[in-house]
Amino acid sequence: MASNASEERRPLIGLTTYLEPSRHGDWDVVSALLPAAYVDGVRAAGGRPVLLPPSGPQGPGWSDAEVSDLDALVLTGGGDVDPARYGQAPLASTGSPNPARDHHEISLVRSALRLGLPVLGICRGAQLLNVALGGTLHQHLPDVLDGRRHQASTATFARTQVRTEPGSRVRELLGAEVAVHCYHHQAVDRLAEDLRVAARAADGTVEAVEAADPAAGFLLGVQWHPEQDAADRRLFAAVVAAAREASAAVSR
Repeated sequence: MASNASEERRPLIGLTTYLEPSRHGDWDVVSALLPAAYVDGVRAAGGRPVLLPPSGPQGPGWSDAEVSDLDALVLTGGGDVDPARYGQAPLASTGSPNPARDHHEISLVRSALRLGLPVLGICRGAQLLNVALGGTLHQHLPDVLDGRRHQASTATFARTQVRTEPGSRVRELLGAEVAVHCYHHQAVDRLAEDLRVAARAADGTVEAVEAADPAAGFLLGVQWHPEQDAADRRLFAAVVAAAREASAAVSR
């Protein structure tokens, strides 16, 4: 007996990427890049990953019509969000801005929210989610904390113990405490009105945010890197499950 086609369909999960110079054989060109761990995480959780590159700085953002082809959006990690986006001048410790990426990812967030798509932000993605909704960032955590415990050394993930907030979606998914892979020198400062804190590190750093209104659907940002833990796909499974439910609701 043939199986039901709708049961076999894997949700289409958009993953943000960035444009960087790269070498491929004889070619030295600008490419749309993303670490494969993100793709692997989505596929292992039952989703179909699709890469979403930005265009030039002056290019149009993503439209609702384009984003509506997706079932969910994952905002991936990367460089610092331009402080001008939240009304601040850059510090010497803040990375060089990438206006094209900021512009396109903020347009993606806003379209996804208008369309009711599930959204998962990872590291930079959580920060961008807060900025897109009107919040601000600590530009350099060592300026407000003692030490660099969230970014111990170059290109090395720190293991951080995170405590989730009672009643949060993150606690429902991961339990009261979870050890995570962190690599960040920035974090949420002033929280956007439509978000609430869902987890913190022991030093008080905001490690996860989610929709303040539970009825708003799946809207979650984590400061850590779940794609680095192949043994724990719970966050990827959660966004894929939310995408499947949202797609089924639209079909009904």
